[in-house]
Amino acid sequence: MLVKRLICSSTKAFNRFQRIPYCNQNTNSLNYNVTPLSGMPFGRSFSTDVNHPPDDGQKPVTVSLYQMKKTIKASSAILGESVEGPTCIQTVCPVCHIVPGVEGKEATDTARKKIFVNKTTGNFTCSSCQYLGRWDHIEKFFPPYSRVPKTVQELRKLRDAFLELKKEHMGAVHTVPEDAVALESFDSAREVIRCLQLENIIPEALVNVRACWQRQKQELFIPMVDVESRTIGYKKLLVGPDGEVVERTVPETNASGLIYLRCSPSNTATKAKDQSQTNAILVLNVLNLLALGSVKLNATAVCLPHGLKTLPQQCLPGMDRFQRLTLWFNYDTAGWDTARNFAKKLDERRCLFVRPTDQHPTPYKALLEETTEPKAILAKAQPILHQSITTFRALRQDVLSDLQNIDKVQGVKWKRYPTLNKLLKGHRKGELTVLTGPTGCGKTTFMSDYSLDLAQQGVSTLWGSFEIRNTRLAVTLLRQMVGRPLDENLANFEQWADAFERLPIYFMTFHGQQPIKIVMEAIEHAQYVHDIQHVIIDNLQFMMGMLDETKHLDRYWKQDAIIAAFRTFATKRNCHVTLVIHPRKERDTDELTTSSIFGGAKASQEADNVLIIQDKRLTSVRGKKYLQIAKNRYSGDLGIMPLDFDKASLSYAQRKKKPEGGDDGGGPTEGTEVVAGVPIDRTVRRAF
Repeated sequence: MLVKRLICSSTKAFNRFQRIPYCNQNTNSLNYNVTPLSGMPFGRSFSTDVNHPPDDGQKPVTVSLYQMKKTIKASSAILGESVEGPTCIQTVCPVCHIVPGVEGKEATDTARKKIFVNKTTGNFTCSSCQYLGRWDHIEKFFPPYSRVPKTVQELRKLRDAFLELKKEHMGAVHTVPEDAVALESFDSAREVIRCLQLENIIPEALVNVRACWQRQKQELFIPMVDVESRTIGYKKLLVGPDGEVVERTVPETNASGLIYLRCSPSNTATKAKDQSQTNAILVLNVLNLLALGSVKLNATAVCLPHGLKTLPQQCLPGMDRFQRLTLWFNYDTAGWDTARNFAKKLDERRCLFVRPTDQHPTPYKALLEETTEPKAILAKAQPILHQSITTFRALRQDVLSDLQNIDKVQGVKWKRYPTLNKLLKGHRKGELTVLTGPTGCGKTTFMSDYSLDLAQQGVSTLWGSFEIRNTRLAVTLLRQMVGRPLDENLANFEQWADAFERLPIYFMTFHGQQPIKIVMEAIEHAQYVHDIQHVIIDNLQFMMGMLDETKHLDRYWKQDAIIAAFRTFATKRNCHVTLVIHPRKERDTDELTTSSIFGGAKASQEADNVLIIQDKRLTSVRGKKYLQIAKNRYSGDLGIMPLDFDKASLSYAQRKKKPEGGDDGGGPTEGTEVVAGVPIDRTVRRAF
């Protein structure tokens, strides 16, 4: 029976591979037609774009870590012993190395390519081509497997298709431009330091990172390398119009490379043990990396590809060789929160943190100020210990950091809703917000406008719309970003779509009732892979639905269990969760209150913020629609915000007063710039 199921599975998979040539060549993925177990759009089997791996559409791993270890260990007699690191399991690729049915004979490619299997998601990364796939797509190739001739034949066909697909994308890397000249001497490095005004940076640091200089454009290129030390991308530094050094990463998303700079003391006569192979210091940009190289620390400095935005899981294998990681990020609260989230990816047991205070600036700033030695700051790095009981002494630095960065602690400010900034102070991680309002009052429209404002400022957002299709939701979001009807301006659609695509917004494809366990698996996976900061569930009752097997369960109890799950997730993962919940039936003349939220009292009790849309337009001649802040756990400020709906932009954004004699013809508003006759929101450009 097992062999029969394997044959059927292999045959179906092979037939799907045969349909590959007829797929649209402009798509970024090939559908494997695997029924998603979690409801997410995670049906991609193999990526057709090395720069856009199937992260953005992957279902959570459904196999346990124990099962993955068991499968890999069983093949050790043929593939050799695997190596388990803090985040990944390294082993020889069973597809490239073995021909099914050929005992004792290796494949034609004898390079023994390695793969790194992520212990959290189950995704594997090929070391030779940075190919990213799912565990269930490669699991069948691990020996031993059935030796039935028909099964072996099908596995060979699958393997050939697998290798052919991988071969198409090998070499798709971003190399340093050919007209850039490598800095091989200290004299040339000094010239670059003088041109870019890199104060206190020593030439040796530029030479050690294999930097290249483009003299005509005055641009510095520093290559990013993968786990096999191959260049697959680069960072570009140039002086901006304001005189500041501007840094850009190529590729802009899902870069799998890192920049390493060995900072061991140059004095070979020292008796100190060289710890650069075991200790690493993680920084967010090249300037901080070069600053550490100028200090000569006994460690390896590592520059992350995308700063605070995200840490792609393809980068994790490159840091598995280090036993201790010190995260030295920006000393504001946002950097502190990101450091804690990144530490969970990197295995926080080996992570140390430089506490974010004014006494602990970033490496480059410390080098410029010359008031505090970077070595002294590094010596104060401390781990975050999971303890049930703590003391004020352990919290002292956190308290100081919050007081010194009070604006950052308050959260991300809204651009469209200044009234919300006055009342809620900002959008903070780790909180739970409940939005309610009568049917048809515009809860979804307001929430999309609300979330778009945050996403344009770099807040990674995951939308879970259980009531409307994602296409309709995306149309609303795009129209709110543009500020005008899309169907009347189709000529500009591509430009607007490109700008919207750069926003960190992701969608789940759940619709109707879904088990809370499957939903939480998908959300936790997305939070791990994409560093999600804001999760929106619209709406809770539609998600619960009605099924025969749950008709005997108390609906209040079921809703309380779902709210408890989201409350735990928000606190544990330091992620903001917004739940849209319908109110219970009230008389039209009565205003809604926190007790009007459908279900028990748990929703209003667990929530940090309760927002209520009050709609009095149908009950009063001069009735208005407004948003009421009914609960605010952070500052306690309560109040209302008028909601004036603009039908052209589908937005409730508070419009600024136009100057006398201003044009009311719909010209670009403040905060926009005109590109090719099209107003583009600067917040989109600023966020990226």
